[in-house]
This record gives sequence, structure tokens and C-alpha cells, in this order.
Amino acid sequence: MSGKPTAAKKKSLDDPLQFIKGVGPKRADLLKKINLETVSDALFYLPFRYEDRTQVKKITELVPDETASFFGKVVDAGTIRIGRRRKIFEALVQDDSGFVRVKWFQFNEAYMTEKIKAGRKLIFSGKPTHNKRGGGLEVIHPNTEIQSDESSESLEIGRIVPVYHSTEGLHLKSLRTIMKNVVDDYKNLIDEFLPEKIIRRYKFPTRSKALQRAHFPPSDASTKLLEKFQDPSQARLIFEEFFLLQLALAFKKRHQEVEERGQPFKTRGETIRKFLKLLKFDLTQAQKRVLGEIMSYLERNEPMNLLLQGDVGSGKTVVALIALLTGVDNDCQTALMAPTELLAEQHFLSIRPFCEALNITIALVTSSGTAKEKSLIHSCIAKGTTQIIVGTHALIQKKIEFSKLGLIVVDEQHRFGVLQRDALSKKGLTPHVLIMTATPIPRSLALTLYGDMNVSFLDEFPPGRIPIETKLFYEDARNTAYTLLEKEIKEGRQAYVVCPLIEESESIDLKAAIDVTDELQNRRLPNFKIQLIHGKLKKEERQKIMAEFKNGKIDVLVATTVIEVGIDVPNATVMLIEHAERFGLAQLHQLRGRVGRGKHASKCFLIASYALTDDGKARLNAIVKSRDGFSIAEEDLRIRGPGDFTGTRQSGIPLLRAGNLLRDIKLLELSRREAFDLIEKDPQLEAPEHIKLKDTLHHTFGNQTNLMKVI
Repeated sequence: MSGKPTAAKKKSLDDPLQFIKGVGPKRADLLKKINLETVSDALFYLPFRYEDRTQVKKITELVPDETASFFGKVVDAGTIRIGRRRKIFEALVQDDSGFVRVKWFQFNEAYMTEKIKAGRKLIFSGKPTHNKRGGGLEVIHPNTEIQSDESSESLEIGRIVPVYHSTEGLHLKSLRTIMKNVVDDYKNLIDEFLPEKIIRRYKFPTRSKALQRAHFPPSDASTKLLEKFQDPSQARLIFEEFFLLQLALAFKKRHQEVEERGQPFKTRGETIRKFLKLLKFDLTQAQKRVLGEIMSYLERNEPMNLLLQGDVGSGKTVVALIALLTGVDNDCQTALMAPTELLAEQHFLSIRPFCEALNITIALVTSSGTAKEKSLIHSCIAKGTTQIIVGTHALIQKKIEFSKLGLIVVDEQHRFGVLQRDALSKKGLTPHVLIMTATPIPRSLALTLYGDMNVSFLDEFPPGRIPIETKLFYEDARNTAYTLLEKEIKEGRQAYVVCPLIEESESIDLKAAIDVTDELQNRRLPNFKIQLIHGKLKKEERQKIMAEFKNGKIDVLVATTVIEVGIDVPNATVMLIEHAERFGLAQLHQLRGRVGRGKHASKCFLIASYALTDDGKARLNAIVKSRDGFSIAEEDLRIRGPGDFTGTRQSGIPLLRAGNLLRDIKLLELSRREAFDLIEKDPQLEAPEHIKLKDTLHHTFGNQTNLMKVI
């Protein structure tokens, strides 16, 4: 041994939390459950709520309906049974001024018995109310914490107290102490990266001061602003998070516009004129406006990168087909990618008659078919003899080679991963890209998921569409819903019955759909033709069923999902959705849009379980009350959050830690404007004052290949 002292390890924001004072191996494992592993994770794990305990009251000072904090010793506590089924947990609490009762109607008995027991000193925070039977004040479901020792008491009383989301086994008091140790020990390592001009312009605190204040606000801070996430510290942290994301998107957009060269198209050619003559209807003004926007993008030297949003039934398919035909008019191949075989098949079947009339070759590429059939299709695509290719993600397989891919249409983009879209784009030399979605995307989410894209809206329905009436039935009213469905069928209409399909239990759900079909055919509607369609049927069988339903040979189509079938049947006026609570709002809205496409009034019946969460009830009530896809999408985003809203967390953007896409839309738009302005002035972030910002950008998005490949 040399005898030289071992150099102390340099602190880093990447330090594991296990070695922070008050943590250790056991608590480190608990922290992992809430995704806290490093110091950086903890610093940006912000409180979701704050309690004003600057003025702790005596029990006799409590005022009805005014939230307050108070100390007290439990005199007596236990479970009280009310009747056969109901029970409450009640405690009598005392301080040196008097007594008050606290009650819980929803509780874990073992946990409460251990925590709320006679002799224990606790801190209570809640809103006192008058006891309905007389007897003074009581506090229902108060927040409670075991009173700490003197050394940590300052974190719990006499200040504004942060409240974090925790996990079972990790007391909030312990988590608060850990957070305090992290902030105190590492605050000097928190580097500033925002440009000084932006900090001065918006009077932001430094990054270090913002984090300190957000975790442990001073006593003179406004609790109202903190609760609304409008305190200057919170605003700064939310802004920087959005700013980095928008900066990455600005980089990508500029790269596409400046560096990538596409093939400018000649638009409004002979093929388009012939196609418009084949249509049996006039385009809506919205379709004409959107097509004008698409054509202007296609005429440019840089490749089009456009998101087209349109509600169900607004006519996106016609717009997409005109874009595809424009590519063909310019001697290019064009491709339409759909997320499922059913939807790809339906697009193919609806487009093929027009292609045949226009003498254009079209092919369908899916995982189905024999090896010989696939080989022939692949060969024709490679030679360029196939002009329009419709398919699923099978289009991005290595064996698929295009001769000259000039334009891509991606349908229902939110159901693809970003890398899948990019993989298809690489099949051509910077092809034009049109992305379509019938799932209305709230503006805030569009600015994050598709912030590098231009956006167009189809906000008009074809004339004559009658609003769809939506009704919610619970389990005990199922017969009423089916009686109303039967009434429509007797009047000569057709109906969909939708059963949920969840990947983890596909076989179980398919059996349930089979049982529903049997129930309808053998008992409820024996005199009508009932047919089941699902994804496990062979392609030819699915196409046969869809054609028969469209031609009126089937009265009721039972499906595991109809959203993927996508057929327009004007005579279908009723949709009944079983277990509606198992669908997202956006999906319910899409399903509902499959009816109401003819001259007859249409109805949508939702059947739900009684055992719904509050969020579940809110979702279903939202779809009943509103027909506007964008307001429904806003509500869906509010309830489920952005990750769930997109179906899977595959959007290619990091999860937000401080910002909220609904609450903070103004800061999002502000950060976007600042980011895009900055890239316009300093495209490579080469100015000395931007070096640290560029480093932070790389560090933040280094593993987000899709965003950072151009930086």
C-alpha cells in the first residue's frame, strides 16, 4: 500500500440515490418503484401538491370548511361497523385546547390500526365539517403524518409543505427528508443552460434556485400560485423542459427544410381531373382547402412533412387518394401504410375500383398470402410496375424494395412507432410524407408529438350528416339497449355490436364475442342474420363478410373491433358497444363515427359495468355529452395523460417531468416560439452563449435517435 489517501469521489447528478443520507438499499428499492434512481431523478420529481402549514391551529380554533393543520394525540381509535356491510375508521384526537373526531370511510384496516393508535402523536391536515347528528366538528379523510422528532420538524410545520407521490412502504415524511438532503447536497451542481436573454426577458430564477424553491417554498410564497403551478420557480422548470423539446423539433424541421431535397411535383394533372369526374359527390370546402395546402407543399423543393387531422367521416381518404394519384402523375410510386391488416385491406378495396378505372396498378402488402404471391408482388414493386402500394408495417421489411418511392401516406400515425414511420421514409429518396389521423389531437399534444411538422385540419363534414345520439346503459339496462337495437333492425336498418379486444387476453375476448353472437342469433334476434368478424379470420373471409354487410345481407355485424374494419355502410344506424369502459375516449369516438353516414338518424349505445372508477365515469359521460372530437380528445388527455393517450409510450419523446400538456399550454407555446426563433438566428447553436445549451440538448436527447439524428 502506498499510504496515499484515496481521493474523494466527485459528486455528480448521476449519483445513485442509495448512497444519499437517509436512503440505503431497502429505501433505494422502494424509490425505484416511483422511477427514482439517481440524484437527477429526485431533483426533477416535483411535488404535485402543497400544504400551507405556516399557521398551525389549535383544535378549538378550527373553522368549518377551512382547510387547516393541527397537532393532536390519539385518545382512542378503531373500526366501527354500521349495519352489515358498512364500516368506518374513527379516532378521537386531543390537544391542550380540546377534542375533535377524525373519520375515514375508505381505508385499509390493518394499515390504519397500526398508524392511528392510542397514544400516538400525529399531524392532521384537512377540512373540518359539522357533524350531521350534532356533536361539534369532525374531519373526514384528513392527511396524516406521524409527528417527527425535533431535528426534522421544520419540514412539517411552520412552512409550506411539499406533498409528493409516494409508494407503499415509503412514508411521505421519509421521502420529504430524502428530497431535502438531495437538494441541499447537490444544489451547487445544478448548471444553468438557458440563454441569459431568456432568463432576463421572463424574469426567471436560476435553475438551482428554481429547484430549491419548487421543492421547499419559503413561507411567504403564494400557496395558490404553487397549487396552480404558476410560481416563478415552477414556471421556469416547465418552460425549460418544453424549450429543450421544442429546440430539438426546431433542429429537425430546419434540417428537413434546408438539408433534405425532395422531388417537386407538378400538381392538378390529368389523372386528378379524371378522378374527380369519377366521384359521385362534390368535395367539401374543407377538402378543397386542405388539398390546396397539400399541393402547395408538393410543389416545393423540400419534401412535404404534413399532419392531416380530421374527425371520423370528414373525408380524409379521398384527400389521401388525390395525394397518391398526384405522385403517380409525376412518375413516382406512392404508398399508404395502415396499422392493421383489416384497415389496410379496406383502404385497398375502396381505392382499387378508382385505380382500375384510371388504369393504375395497385397492390396490397400484408403478412398474409402465400410465398409465391408475396414474391410476385415484391418483384412488381421493385421493378416499378406497381404504382400504388397499400400495406401494413410489412411495407418496411427489408425484402420490400421500391423503384422510385415519391410519396407516403401514413394512416392513424399514433398507432405506429416513430421509427416505423422513419423506416418507410428511408425506402425512398426523401419522399413527401402525409400523416393522417382520425383521432383528434389536442393542440398541446400535436406541438410535442408532431412539432416538426406542418398541420392541416379537415373541420367540415359532408352535407346532410345527422348528429349521432349517444346513450349510456349500465349492466341492468342491457335488455333496454338491445330492445332499441332490435327496433331499428325491424325498421330495415343494420347494426354493429362491438366487443372489446385486449391483446393480453385475446382468446378470452374472442370467446366473449362468439358468445355474444350466439346469444343474438339464438335468443335475442333469431329472425335476423347475425355475423361475427375478427382479426383471426382469413383475409378472403373477412372481405366476403364486409361485402355482404355493405350489401345488406347481414343485419348485425358483431366485431372485436369495428374501428379497424372501417367500412362505410349508410344503412347501418346503430352501434352497441359492450364493456365501453374498456375503450379509450378517442377510440369510442372513432367507433361511433362508423354510423351516421346515411340519411337516417343514428344511435350509439354504450353498455358499461357498474364497477367504474371516477375517471371511467368521466370518460363515458364525456362521450355522451359531446360530439366534438377535439373537445373529447382534450378530456381524454386530461384523464389518461399523454402517454396513454397515444396508445403506447412509443411516441419518441421523453415523458414530461414538470410540464403538463393541458395545464401549461401557454408556456408550451411560449417555449416553442423562443426555440424556433433561436434556431432561425443560430441554426447550429454555435454562439458562445449557446454552447452549454447545445450540450444539454445532446445530453437530454442523446438516446432519442429520431429527434437528434440531425444535431
